[in-house]
Amino acid sequence: MSGIALTPAACNSCFIPSSSYSPFQSHSHKFKTTKVSLHSPSFTSSDPFVLQLAETFEDSLPSSSSSSSSNSTLHKLREASSLSLLSTPWPSRRDESFRFTDVSFLRNSHIVPLSLPPNPSLLASLSLHNNDSPYLTIVGGHLIQSMSELSEFPKGVYVGTLSDLDPGLTARVLELVGGFNGGDLFWSINGIAAPDVTVVYVPEGCRVENPIHFGYFSVEGSSEGSDETYVSNPRVVVVVEKGGELEIIEEFSGTQGSGECYWTNCALEVAIGEGAKLRHSYIQNESSAAAHIKWTSVRQESSSTYELTEVSTGGKLGRHNLHIQQLGPDTVTELSTLHLSVAAQTLDLHSQLVLDHPRGYSRQLHKCIVAHSMGQAVFDGNVKVNRYAQQTDAGQLSRSLLLEPRATVNLKPNLQIVADDVKCSHGAAISDLEETQLLYFQARGIDPKTARRVLTFAFGGEVIDKLPYSSLRERVRSQIKNLLDSPPNL
Repeated sequence: MSGIALTPAACNSCFIPSSSYSPFQSHSHKFKTTKVSLHSPSFTSSDPFVLQLAETFEDSLPSSSSSSSSNSTLHKLREASSLSLLSTPWPSRRDESFRFTDVSFLRNSHIVPLSLPPNPSLLASLSLHNNDSPYLTIVGGHLIQSMSELSEFPKGVYVGTLSDLDPGLTARVLELVGGFNGGDLFWSINGIAAPDVTVVYVPEGCRVENPIHFGYFSVEGSSEGSDETYVSNPRVVVVVEKGGELEIIEEFSGTQGSGECYWTNCALEVAIGEGAKLRHSYIQNESSAAAHIKWTSVRQESSSTYELTEVSTGGKLGRHNLHIQQLGPDTVTELSTLHLSVAAQTLDLHSQLVLDHPRGYSRQLHKCIVAHSMGQAVFDGNVKVNRYAQQTDAGQLSRSLLLEPRATVNLKPNLQIVADDVKCSHGAAISDLEETQLLYFQARGIDPKTARRVLTFAFGGEVIDKLPYSSLRERVRSQIKNLLDSPPNL
């Protein structure tokens, strides 16, 4: 077990992803039409496995998707991602940002990309939570229109695929989201292999009353003992123009077999305009043998608000890369996360919040529960307050609950302050359940096992209560209770 709680003056480390290419920037490189030899002198320093993986993804795409003029935007995305990927090695434990996150089991497997729409027979088994519309069903990275419930939206709101978007609106969307240049290898893989991009666009001054619920599903996975790993690459772009309001829910569910192995490699890009507000709920409940790697990139204009509530419980590996940049003054960012590890699994949050303007406000609460001797939680949270971010009010708190003797949490809270007129704080706490709390229950006739269960569940209640909809909160509570009572055998 390791834990670090640094004072502001001692916060000198920072996680900055390696890639330096905008996902929608056009380049002259054409990876598909001009095959790159693995032994080409131009790429002698590249990772041969990554090069082979890039070719595999390129070959899996329909030939029309990279040459059709109607998909020129996707073509640019794939070109930029290909060029970035060629100079990026597969991460190892020697890399600081993956020091505690082992992704070698993916490298050692035979990765099978999913680029075609799933077989209709596989869709029949999906359990949709679409009581509250609008609801978007995304399977294997594909938006399934026939299984989505899209109610009437206010005038000007668009919900659909990028390939069906009006060219004028496409240019506007890409203008707002195309500035992020901090993605890593997994961001680039998504850029190459995403079959399409799902777009939500809210025009200026528009308020969308009902939350938009994204249901992500993986219906193809390999059984235990197989060396094949099926990978899907869903990509979503959300734009809320000046003064707009929107709420989205992302919910990731796995195959019907809880032990099936697959890899979900997803990306979400968000642009929030001046004075606009976005509430974002993210629930990760993948198969217990799956890998879930997610990138979330958020750009906030002045006086805008972004609120994230995350509950992650699934996957052999679950990693969330969260990058937020405040692009104007009086900006509000609130982040709440709960990770629950009940098996030999790793749940990882790498977050970076960059404040560049006056009077920014941010709060980050990270909670994790590790209830297995081989379980692990990782938190690398960086808040960077730059020179012109005067009168910033930033707070960060990580609290971890370790319930087994060898349960592990690795914490790296970072607070970098260059501005001199700020109010900033952060801290970390790691513990088991307090004996005084258990004695309180026992004194009232409640057995120790029940007391520990109640206290453990209450520890995460602060985050769960932030989720919208009573039905969603109850479903998450029931899921966590089931995991604590009957954890998967891993």
